[in-house]
Amino acid sequence: MSAHEVAPPTNAVRPRPASWLDVRERGTLLGIRALALVCRVLGRSVARGVVALVAFHYTLFDVRARRVSRAYLARVHPRVTTRLVFAHVLRFCQVSLDRIFLVMGRTKYFEVTHTGHELLVKQRESGHGAVLLGAHLGSFEAMRIKAEQYRLPINALGFFRNAQMVNSVLEQLDPQTNARVIAIDTGGVDFVLDVKDRVERGELIAILGDRVARGARSVTVDFLGGRARFPTGPFLLAATLRCPIYLVFGLHRAPNHYDLYCEPFTDLLVLPRKAREEALQEAVQRFAVRLEHYVRLAPDNWFNFFDFWETP
Repeated sequence: MSAHEVAPPTNAVRPRPASWLDVRERGTLLGIRALALVCRVLGRSVARGVVALVAFHYTLFDVRARRVSRAYLARVHPRVTTRLVFAHVLRFCQVSLDRIFLVMGRTKYFEVTHTGHELLVKQRESGHGAVLLGAHLGSFEAMRIKAEQYRLPINALGFFRNAQMVNSVLEQLDPQTNARVIAIDTGGVDFVLDVKDRVERGELIAILGDRVARGARSVTVDFLGGRARFPTGPFLLAATLRCPIYLVFGLHRAPNHYDLYCEPFTDLLVLPRKAREEALQEAVQRFAVRLEHYVRLAPDNWFNFFDFWETP
């Protein structure tokens, strides 16, 4: 069986979720608060030991997490082992842990390199806003490490209903966290007006473009040797607002390094009326190609623990 013909096991203990939004938030509010207390009192080294135990637990007992991790890793590694699966889950836990320290402002723990950061500074100086398109790759929170220093007003736009416990704890650590968060309401488009106002003020709108919400528009493109659905919403939004799109990624390197990347995607995305779908398909495919490039730079940094690829 080739790396691109990985079949799911037939002994899954629970039905597959219909959407990534159906994947239940893990842990308990008390447990997340306890971890935040460990971070505050004992520091990052002790907290990383705690999340290593958490990663070991999920690798050992979560059948679905192991299955989807193996299905993904088989696309970027010639041979998938349990050690690789554990490293994948562990990296996710470590990056999630670092969100707590970043929200608390404890950036002293981290070393950061920037590639293309000057593009965002120049965009800010222009007085016009832009869309920052990223993915569930590494840490987007790390993109904010230098944001305040360079006066970059970055707003996060997305669906947050399946991360309510984590977000509530982060808000307690820093009440200003939600000031830069715009929640997408699946029942309406009022959030678009908020986004429009912020872009016109010269602010940046950050969107993760590798998950499709139930009922949302999408196209199927080539990605890591398979076919997968990607949302068209971020591209439609940028086209409507007539603002540039930049690709942004923050890759984690153990134990404390983040490589931050920014590259231009388009100054203005034009969707001709008579070739709208073709233009969207082309734009999303270009994004998938660049995402694959960064995924291969740090394969253990991609965190989509659900059935991502289409199967025959």
